[in-house]
Formats: sequence, structure tokens, C-alpha cells
Amino acid sequence: MAQLHKRFTDSQVKNLFERYLSKEVERKYLQEILGIGKARFFALIKNYRENPDDFSIQYNRKVKTRAISQRIEKNILKELKIDKKLIKNKDVPLKRYNYSYIKGRLEDKYDQKISLPTVINRAKKHGFYLKKRPKKAVHDREVLTNYAGELIQHDASHHLWSPPAKEKWYLITSIDDFSRFMLYAKLIKKETSWAHIMALQTVFLKHGVPYRYYVDSHSIFRFVQGRDSLWRKHYKLTDDVNTQWSQVLEDCNVKITHALSPQAKGKVERPYGWLQDRLIRTCVRENVTDIKHAQRILNQELHRYNNRQVHSTTREVPHFRFQRALKERRSLFRDFTIRPPYQSAKDIFCLRVNRTADAYRRISINNLLLKVNGLNPRDKVNLRIYQLNNKLSEVRFWLDNKLIDVQSIKNSDLQGVYF
Repeated sequence: MAQLHKRFTDSQVKNLFERYLSKEVERKYLQEILGIGKARFFALIKNYRENPDDFSIQYNRKVKTRAISQRIEKNILKELKIDKKLIKNKDVPLKRYNYSYIKGRLEDKYDQKISLPTVINRAKKHGFYLKKRPKKAVHDREVLTNYAGELIQHDASHHLWSPPAKEKWYLITSIDDFSRFMLYAKLIKKETSWAHIMALQTVFLKHGVPYRYYVDSHSIFRFVQGRDSLWRKHYKLTDDVNTQWSQVLEDCNVKITHALSPQAKGKVERPYGWLQDRLIRTCVRENVTDIKHAQRILNQELHRYNNRQVHSTTREVPHFRFQRALKERRSLFRDFTIRPPYQSAKDIFCLRVNRTADAYRRISINNLLLKVNGLNPRDKVNLRIYQLNNKLSEVRFWLDNKLIDVQSIKNSDLQGVYF
């Protein structure tokens, strides 16, 4: 019920009190009319009796309510100004203010606790507010899978993740559709097949092998006739050529579905939006110029997203939803095993090249000639190449389902093999 002074005038209350004092109306009726309790009623009657001429129910505040200190006000405006500068930067994929981020920023970095409405009110008062744009029709956000591991959404996004670095990086992520748990997130300077294969290795060895991957039609994931045929024979049709990435999934018996439109990738784009929003804002404030520093911040935000953030669609924290699915055996993840004749994970998570031995029992990778043990002229050998580090790779030579040789070769000598 609204406050007494907002529902009655002084003269109205005085009139009711006079009628009570003259015993025209009983107290219980006046309490119901005024909407107050017994203690409040007698307190007002006492004040009226002591000074009926100056009696008033009007409430005059001596201090402003919800007042915040000048230091807090200064920090709110400081953070809002940083966001405004980012929004105006056309190279940065931020189109709105994030008041929740600023509230958390004040708590974490300044040890200043404030409410979200306080931040929003200051933003509106000082011009740091943008009207919400009309919502566009988007892909259905409903969870359509019934099991963890039934569908892994995988993608890469290229943005200026840290404006102080003045260069764009790629963010590769893999997310479980059922739980919305982010299985993988890494920043890289160059998008390659090898980077995406390493994402597969991390997910498979840590969580197990899922049922299906959901990706777009990027050339790393899918050969498309017309678009990719500059380096292929023109009689090849879409899906006639297995990409390096898809060959890894084939070896692991994982199915692949390709998104036919950007809207169809909505479930993975939303976590991207959440991560990129917080990642960019933090990188700017910490003046991040190094990708390793940015990765540390990304790891922190990933932990927040997986373990603390309630997902807007599932209404659950991704980690707990994921773990409950595993506990209840609602999972299509299976243990990673190496299918014979292969002997090591390096034979699976690798780049593959086929070569034919020359008359001297050698094979060539562009200008690099390699002498291979156990090879005869005209033998067709399958090379499985695993990058050990930035300088060295292990090449495993397979002939007729047998490992015949293993060599370590400098990456700089493996021209034509695109990691």
C-alpha cells in the first residue's frame, strides 16, 4: 500500500482524528481507512494532541536517498566513457553498453558495491544510453538435443578482440548444444586446419568423442565446388573432397552437419556475443597487446560463463547441466580409442599427405626429399604429420596399414603443408 502522505492530505487526517477523539468513529475503522497499524495510529494521535495546529503527515527527507559517494560516481562515469569509445569504434564489434559488466567491474576492481539500477540511472542521466533496436527474427533458441555430446557446435570468429593490440585474432570455440557448456575456447592469430584439428584433440581427449559436429561451410570444414575449385580439379563436386579436418572426424566415426545460413548457427553465436562483449571490454581496460595475455582473460571469462552464468535458454548454469547429464547417463560422448592399425593419437589428430616413392625409394614434399626406411620404388605411402611445436613436426609413414618409419622434420622444411 502507498505511503500515508501520498494518499491523504493533512486536513483529511485531522478531520478523522477529531472524529475519533470525539468518539464518533472507532479506532479500528480509522486504521482500515488510513491503512496503518495500531502502533502507528497511536503515534500519530499523540503528535496531533500535542500540537494540532502544526500537525502534518507530510514526509520531508533530510538527506537524499540512495546517495552514492563521489568516488563511486566518478568510477561509473569513467567506465561508461570507456564503453562509449568502444561503441564508436567501427572496428570493434560492440554496439551497446553493458551495465552489468560495469557493475561487476566496480565490485571486482574498485571494491565498490552498487545496484544495477544505479548504473543505469547514471548512464541515462549523463547520456550513456542507447535505445534498444527492434529485434530481428532469429533462429529458434530452443534446445533441440536430448543428450550431452549429441551435437557440438564448432566455429571461429575473427574480430579485434583487443583494440590496444591493433590486430584481429580468431576465436575458436566448441559448445555442447544440450548443456550450452563451452568445451573449448582459444585465441589464435591465423585460422588453419591444424588449429581446428587441435580443438578436436582437446575435446576428444578431455571429454570423449561426441556423436555429431555442427559447422558452417568454411573451406576448412567443407569443399564447395566453384568456391574452392581453384586448387582442385573441376570435375570434383561438393563433399567429393574430404578436408583435413573432416578426415579426423571420419577416423573417429563422428558425423558432420553443415549450417546452411548464419542464422542457423545462432546457438554458438550467442555465447560468442557474451564472450566477445566481456573479453573486449576487459582487454581495453587492461591495455592488452599480447595474445597470451588475452587468452588468460578469455580463460577467466570462460570459467565465469561455464560455472557461474545462468544460461538464458536452459535457465541453468552450463557446468551443472553438463555434469548432471553425465551422471544421469544422458550422454552420447564415448571414450576416445585408437582404431587399428593406428597406434597413437598422433596418427589421428594430424595432417595427411599421400606420396609415391621414386626409383631411389624417396618421397618429396615440394623440394624436400625424404629417404624412408622399408620403402620400395612406386610404393604409395601415407604421411601423417603431427606438429610437436612451432619448430618441429613428427612425420609418421604408413604403408599398407603398417607404420614403416617415423621422422622429425623442421616445420620450415615442410613447405606446402599448411598448419
